[in-house]
Amino acid sequence: MISPNSRHAHVIGVGLIGGSIALALRARGWRVTGEDRNESVVTEARSAGLLDEGGLEVATVLVVIATPAGTVLEVAREVLAGASSPELIVTDVAGVKGAIVGGLEDPRFLGGHPMAGSEQRGWRAARADMFRGCTWVLTPTDHTRPATYTRLHGILRELGANVVAIAAGDHDRLVALASHVPHLLAGALMNEAAEAAEQDAVLLQLAAGGFRDMTRIAAGDPSIWPDVLIENREAVVATLDSLEERLRRLRDAISTSQRAAIADTLHDASHARRMLPGRALNAENLTYLRVGVSDQPGELARVTRAASELLVNIYDIEIAHGIEGVSGTLLLAVDAEQAHRLIEELVSQGFVVAEET
Repeated sequence: MISPNSRHAHVIGVGLIGGSIALALRARGWRVTGEDRNESVVTEARSAGLLDEGGLEVATVLVVIATPAGTVLEVAREVLAGASSPELIVTDVAGVKGAIVGGLEDPRFLGGHPMAGSEQRGWRAARADMFRGCTWVLTPTDHTRPATYTRLHGILRELGANVVAIAAGDHDRLVALASHVPHLLAGALMNEAAEAAEQDAVLLQLAAGGFRDMTRIAAGDPSIWPDVLIENREAVVATLDSLEERLRRLRDAISTSQRAAIADTLHDASHARRMLPGRALNAENLTYLRVGVSDQPGELARVTRAASELLVNIYDIEIAHGIEGVSGTLLLAVDAEQAHRLIEELVSQGFVVAEET
């Protein structure tokens, strides 16, 4: 655990997400300072009690970069170059990770992406409970120090997030389908309806719950999306191509009255939707695993990614013995009902795993 005297975080970019991180940390006893390209935002946020006075200091232990995706790499490099403390943790919240993580080999940096947000904009819409129950992705690499990962994991768990570890490239490919393309589809559907309503104004009065649910995210801040979509253009375009083909098949089935094909498509979608993961981790039903880890680079990343790929949430993680340069042990707290799956996978990868009883 980080000592109470060293709980100083600095947020760069005080918008909806940066502001919510500031509020969430302050609610848990952190001192949180911040900066923004618009200086009036910082002044107003301080007056509103969202930020403390001050700025980035030698004693700062956590820097969160919440700027547009296209600027994160430059900002991170500047922060890391100016910081002397080896204990500093620098992370970000950008929705695309490949270029950022690939451009930084500093062991103090660990890329992140909270899968949370709101259709509202700016720091005034920030909430301290924004991240409670959300999935927060971390993208460890062979350069990630175990102490950096475990400390940041613990901080994010404090905020109520469920932390998963994914390789940066996998994150970008998967989030294109889970987040980026849905936003484009919501925007396209909303624009189509708005254009049609110019001729038939009653259309928008007919918009039922399904339409409103599907287009809700179109009301979000549009300024953040060009950077994200362009940075992740390969995965986004590939997903759009695949979706176009699926829609083409559905269009053909409808135009040729293929009732069975239409029913099968909707049945499969209904089943898949009901199977979405939604079970929360039960803190009272945990199993503790001891995982022997060698001194090879990337061992921590292998363990955390294995858990994420199996949908096994790691409730807590700590280092039992130092594993930087020597062999050691990771202590993992996981849902008891999921533990056996993780044990089997780790053993198959050559790890020695012991379950505490």
